[in-house]
Amino acid sequence: MRRLVFFAAALLLSNGAVAQEAADAVAPELGGAGAIATSAAVADAQRHKESGQPVVADDWMIAAAHPLAVEAGAKVLRAGGTAADAMIAAQLVLGLVEPQSSGLGGGAFLVWWDATRRSLTTLDGRETAPLAATPLMFQAEDGTPMDFFKAVPGGLSVGTPGTPALLHAAHQRWGQADWGTLFDDAIRLAEDGFTVSERMHQSIVRNALTFAPFPETVAYFLPDGEPIPVGQTLHNPAYGKTLRAFAQDGPDVFYTGEIGREILRAVQNAPYNPGLLTEMDLAIYQVRERAPVCAAYRDHEICGMGPPSSGALTVGQTLGLLSGFDLAAMGPHSVEARRLIGDASRLAFADRGRYMADSDFVPMPTQGLLESSYVARRAELLKGDDALPEVTAGTPEFDHALNWADSDVIELPSTSHMSIVDRYGNALSMTTTIESAFGSRLMAAGFLLNNELTDFSFRSHRDGVPVANRVEPGKRPRSSMAPTIVLKDGAPVLLIGSPGGSRIIPYVTNAIIAHLDWGLDVQQAVALPHLVNRFGTYDLEEGTNAEAMADPLRALGYEVNLRDLTSGLHAISIGDGLRGGADPRREGVALGE
Repeated sequence: MRRLVFFAAALLLSNGAVAQEAADAVAPELGGAGAIATSAAVADAQRHKESGQPVVADDWMIAAAHPLAVEAGAKVLRAGGTAADAMIAAQLVLGLVEPQSSGLGGGAFLVWWDATRRSLTTLDGRETAPLAATPLMFQAEDGTPMDFFKAVPGGLSVGTPGTPALLHAAHQRWGQADWGTLFDDAIRLAEDGFTVSERMHQSIVRNALTFAPFPETVAYFLPDGEPIPVGQTLHNPAYGKTLRAFAQDGPDVFYTGEIGREILRAVQNAPYNPGLLTEMDLAIYQVRERAPVCAAYRDHEICGMGPPSSGALTVGQTLGLLSGFDLAAMGPHSVEARRLIGDASRLAFADRGRYMADSDFVPMPTQGLLESSYVARRAELLKGDDALPEVTAGTPEFDHALNWADSDVIELPSTSHMSIVDRYGNALSMTTTIESAFGSRLMAAGFLLNNELTDFSFRSHRDGVPVANRVEPGKRPRSSMAPTIVLKDGAPVLLIGSPGGSRIIPYVTNAIIAHLDWGLDVQQAVALPHLVNRFGTYDLEEGTNAEAMADPLRALGYEVNLRDLTSGLHAISIGDGLRGGADPRREGVALGE
């Protein structure tokens, strides 16, 4: 078996003719919880999810992607910790039990509501490109872009991880629990073992061929050459050692210490695609606190992460384009509503593709993209009866250069999201990732390293015009992550976010519409079948009642594709108490008291 896996992977990585099959091996993040040993409270939360009912609480709540991570965060909240404390405990467990999606080798965006100050802010823990990176690093000698699925595995795709620094920065600003105690559950699970779920097993099965060049990854996920079976107890003593060092010495162990040196050895000596990270890249990394980007919708403010994320801007612009249409009267089963939502999304994605990138490196029309007169002009395009035949970027008000070429980036449906409210009224929405399932496939010190640099455009120019999201040294790649806090009358009423590559944006947008316009509670909103349009083709969630829209949408002129759409939405509504919803497509739950 082991020889077969290694041979197949070598063929897969060397033969461009099988790139599409590689997409199936690299991309998927599958649902299905399998048997996960958890508490009675989590079992009750699972029953709520399966019955389509939200979890209800008064004091605090957490919704995240794995029951063991939810339990770790809940323990902190129950003991009086803040939402930031609970996030740290949950993220450390997620990196162990859901390693294909996020972890200490990746990055995250965090949106924070401070109940005392009654204000929002965001933390940018996005990975950065090495100082040795160039706009040509993902191009062949003749200037043609590398095959995407050849660029993902190995060290070349690895950016400086931001998650360790973000966890510490959040604790310094908003934590009140003892730092070291937040590691207890993750250390215990790493050293004593945890039960492998169906979803983790299936993710390993689907991606096993791409592990083959990396012996440490194979040894952990494919012992004896076979994927770890469902229900097996898995130990990760290397991760436990890393957590103990992190708990004792803080993030310096990643950026100037021994764990950082292990990361560099893995990246620089990768047997496939060795990378460019150096000690300097780790040492100069900084989390950036940024102002949120907010867009008006109905009588709410939809707030989230600005550049280098495209999430808040594209969600906000889509909703702004729809604000003049009575979606509430149309309802979720209206083909007219789906035409409007789909084409509004296409218009926003066209602007995203041309203008959005790391605003520390390129001038961004952040305000112009949401400016009311510009959005109103773009919304005029929606007033027809059929699908828009062609969609191009608009011309928002811009105080610098407007001459950017369209970006082409493949974003894979991995990542994880959590929403948390603590007893003090603080609220946190955080999306966290290592990019594709299992990231770069490289392991160091017990965790996987990201492949976040493949979120840059591989093309640096088009017809002599520069691409805003091209690779540059120290730059942060554009992201679709959209952790969101919705405000009404200056206070939070909804926390939401999802994994899913660039489909994150319509997943979040559609769930917000479902909650605010169609009156669905948070569990109903996150479970609603998906209809997603980013670039012209309307993706409908296979096996759901969304399929009934296929022929009506085709009649309007859309190409329609039935497919799995495995989001991972986690939401909390705040009003008369707290209500939590967890996406039934994955194994997460909401838990509160």
